[in-house]
Amino acid sequence: MKLTRRTILQSMGTLPLLTSGLSLPASAQTAATPPAGDMPPVLFVHGNGDHAALWMTSLWRMESNGVPRARLAALNFTDPLARNDDAVAQPNRSSTDDQRRELIDAIKALKERTGAARVALVGSSRGGNAIRNVVKNGGGADVSHAVLCGTPNHGVFDWDDSPGSEFNGRGPFLRSLNAGDSEVIPGTAFLTLRSDGLDKYAQADGRLVGKPGVPTGITAEGPALKGATNLVIGALDHREVAFHPRAFREIYKFIAGREPAFIAIQPESEVRISGLVTGTPGGAPTNRPVAGASVEVYRVSGETGARQGEPVYRGQTGADGRWGPAQIDSSSSIEIVLTQPGAPITHFYRSPFPRSSEVVHLRAARPLGQADAGAGAIVIMTRPRGYFGLPRDIVLLDGKEPADVQKGVPTDAATTLRLPAGDIGRSVTGLFNEERITARLWPASESRIALIELTN
Repeated sequence: MKLTRRTILQSMGTLPLLTSGLSLPASAQTAATPPAGDMPPVLFVHGNGDHAALWMTSLWRMESNGVPRARLAALNFTDPLARNDDAVAQPNRSSTDDQRRELIDAIKALKERTGAARVALVGSSRGGNAIRNVVKNGGGADVSHAVLCGTPNHGVFDWDDSPGSEFNGRGPFLRSLNAGDSEVIPGTAFLTLRSDGLDKYAQADGRLVGKPGVPTGITAEGPALKGATNLVIGALDHREVAFHPRAFREIYKFIAGREPAFIAIQPESEVRISGLVTGTPGGAPTNRPVAGASVEVYRVSGETGARQGEPVYRGQTGADGRWGPAQIDSSSSIEIVLTQPGAPITHFYRSPFPRSSEVVHLRAARPLGQADAGAGAIVIMTRPRGYFGLPRDIVLLDGKEPADVQKGVPTDAATTLRLPAGDIGRSVTGLFNEERITARLWPASESRIALIELTN
């Protein structure tokens, strides 16, 4: 996919606002929050296999603290999944150089849009690798702050095996970034956020990377950098150190130089949502747009998941893969139905959206597989901004604790429930701590999957 000014703006979720003439909701224009002052624009950078939508709640919290929406962006890397060997091309995967180039282009686009001299970068996991690569190897003069959340700065493992892996502490990529007495670059302020032992990619034992009993050479301190401000923010998991409210506080405080006025997301009176439909060619999650996909949005009962009236939005994606905007009720739960060739019809059930968002990105559920044979209905509960931690969290699907979620260090972001055909049409509730979402079951025989997508 050739990167042009248009594709960069699309990936950052800004193009519809710039081209459609939509105005911001009144509550976004006159938010009763402290002014942003001289805080630089902020560009959020996602991790391995992910997309910009994971930063939705972080963007909302920034807006709730008076940062104008136009000074915030979240990048979609075209091919977010890392290569097995950084130097060897793989279909629909990216090298460290690929990500560095895309991030440089996104920084330039945000600077042009805002007129700012420098921007702050916030990265989750692999996104921090791209940030460090830009700051050290071209583009650091444009970066005022670099916040690295759960980034495996010294590797996920430190082995002679897989020498070309981007995540090998002994590999050329990380050895180059970490060379010298300081692991940061003067002129850019660096902050690292890490877990106190619950990060799946900062473990001393190789169990979670397929080699149980083999020392990884990495400890919980692996994300820390010499010369940076290094903070431990408690028993959070690998993703939570980027997306949890506790992480937001530290990110905001480091960039703005003061405590946030609000941790809770402040609601808007008018809410519009839109985003991208992206595909998984060859099974690899990408952020390549899918054309010809149909999207419908319904208001549903929070208690039963039943639809309440006709769809509030119905549309089809063009070549840019974008859908929306849909105007919704900020107090209503919603169902988003995604239909695209070669993928299951996916019924996304979501909690109410308190604020507008242009990064409500959609990827269809994974294809039905051998494990699904004989199931009448399938419901998947996902947690994009964290993992299910047992016994740390309350996790219930249809009133039971899932059997496919490992206990101990949180490692699983999805759980699947398969039910007989006789259950089709009834409701299933997913509960994660205080967030509760109810979905309707759909026939697996029609290649339909219900997906409960948690916000928190």
